[in-house]
Amino acid sequence: MLLSATAVQPWNSPLPALEFASKCKTQMEINQIRANLITTGHIHNPSFTSKIILNLAFSRHKPNVDFARNLFFDYNYKDPFLWNAIMKSFSHGNEPENAFQLFVLMLVREVLLDEYSFSLVLKSCSRLSLLSRGMQIHGLMLKLGFGSDLFLQNCLICMYVKCGIVQSGRLVFDRMPRKDSFSYNLMIDGYVKCGMVSLARELFDIMPSEMKNLVSWNTMISGYLKLENGFECAKDLFDKMPERDLVSWNLLIDCCAKNGKMEIARDLFDRMSKRDVVSWASMVDGYAKLGDVGAARIYFDAMPRRDVVSCNAMMAGYVSNGCYQEALKVFHYMLRNSFDLAPDSVTLLTALSATTQLGCIEEGIAIRRYMEENGFIASGKLGVALVDMYAKCGSIEQAIDVFEGIKEKTIDHWNAMIGGLAIHGLGDLAFDLFMEIEKLSLEPDAITFVAVLHACGHSGMMKEGIICFEIMRRVHKIAPKLQHYGCMVDILSRAGQIEVAAEFVKEMPVQPNDVVLRTLLSACSTYENLDIGEPVAKHLIGLDTDDSSSYVLLSNMYAQFGLWDYVRKVRTLMKQRELNKVPGCSWIELEGTIHEFFVGSTLDHEAGDTYSAFSADLNLDGSSSAISMDGVGLR
Repeated sequence: MLLSATAVQPWNSPLPALEFASKCKTQMEINQIRANLITTGHIHNPSFTSKIILNLAFSRHKPNVDFARNLFFDYNYKDPFLWNAIMKSFSHGNEPENAFQLFVLMLVREVLLDEYSFSLVLKSCSRLSLLSRGMQIHGLMLKLGFGSDLFLQNCLICMYVKCGIVQSGRLVFDRMPRKDSFSYNLMIDGYVKCGMVSLARELFDIMPSEMKNLVSWNTMISGYLKLENGFECAKDLFDKMPERDLVSWNLLIDCCAKNGKMEIARDLFDRMSKRDVVSWASMVDGYAKLGDVGAARIYFDAMPRRDVVSCNAMMAGYVSNGCYQEALKVFHYMLRNSFDLAPDSVTLLTALSATTQLGCIEEGIAIRRYMEENGFIASGKLGVALVDMYAKCGSIEQAIDVFEGIKEKTIDHWNAMIGGLAIHGLGDLAFDLFMEIEKLSLEPDAITFVAVLHACGHSGMMKEGIICFEIMRRVHKIAPKLQHYGCMVDILSRAGQIEVAAEFVKEMPVQPNDVVLRTLLSACSTYENLDIGEPVAKHLIGLDTDDSSSYVLLSNMYAQFGLWDYVRKVRTLMKQRELNKVPGCSWIELEGTIHEFFVGSTLDHEAGDTYSAFSADLNLDGSSSAISMDGVGLR
């Protein structure tokens, strides 16, 4: 407690309250200050309370600022300095809309306005893009004779530019009798942000050379880098710069990394006399996006200091290149160094993606536990990722638990849940969830219909699938894409409607790809329809000579009809083209580690140990005994 009844005497001295006011952080401490002011009578002393107001108005702690405002409004102050202080607390704080109201109150109470008052209210108009109010302030400035002030003219330019009316900003700029570098930089930045890079360049070229600074050069470079073909112009400006800072170098390196120009990026990186974490992270991200995770890791390991962004870039690189275990190793490294590398939401999303791909539910449960312990809410993208992870790792019950716990669900959450139900063959529940979306008047998207059609296909719900397809087209006016047509072919094919599926493919307004045709071919093989299957298979063989599945399906169909000569011809053709059937693959999670097995593969020493450990839980007759799901999970 900062103050007590016996802490400081005599009570008529204002010094203790003034001294302790600057140390307050909580509402309880502010209440003690208020009590002290009331009991001593100093709350009625405007000279003293004004000092408290100035002491607390710019505090980082909300209770302090609120108390300063309350003190201010309790007394009819006339000092413009106090009014400006409170107005700044609004314009630069979390309630900028109140700055304009306070400015109006200054006019009503005839408090003297100065340049600072106008700059603060213009700041609030800029932050909220309040163009009409900003124009009113502009008019009042001209009326009261403040229109020629350089500082306020720059504030006006800033206001018009941030409101998206760059032409009005240019009018103010052109009428200025005197301009400084800030005036030019504001206009150049405004043009760049509005995509008017050519106009920005014209202004940059006429800008006096002595006024050009790093901000001017860097703004122009960033403008060119936003253009599709602006790299060469940006590079030319970069080479002409009289001096460069880290921002200049990082802008160019980041652009090269994002566009796959890693040789240029490496050359720039090597030429830098000083680098920061942004420089290193750009190199890591660039090589990772090119698929060269080895080079990305070299730069990552060489970093003198890592931050969360660079770790996220390394993790994302591993995930996008299929190195899921390595991504999780980086995640665990961050957890071990959480004081400096505390994972953020991007980290968790990437870790969940890797976990989902591996099917490692224990890792996913650990990530969820970390989220709960560190204040991450399972909503937004994190909620979607958790639902998806649990569903794809085999625990649809936990996926439903996460989904039901999300208070504000977006269509992405519904899509993830429907997709998860589809994976588990729970088409009835997926269809019910889709109908719930319709009842709630939520607007489904194309992904929603892919998920629900997929669910209908896997559950043999042909009628419901057709209904969803028609709702998509007729009710929501969503033009079907190739994925939707593919789902419909799958639905019809699984239902044995081979002729209808074939006719559907013929009438598709888009060209069917190999996936759609293989779906139809697989159904032809299942239902022994050689008349439709044979031409489809031959067409696929002509399209893609590297995929063996079409050859195998055609061979199997010939075998079903006893056409062994044709079987031999297909197998001979596969040998001539050196095509092999892709072996089946299975995964097993044993004590937190994912093991992979292929059909026909030879067990190495480690795999043999895994097989032995798993076999120990099997009965001699081959039936499974009670297996602890905490230790072993089949994928």
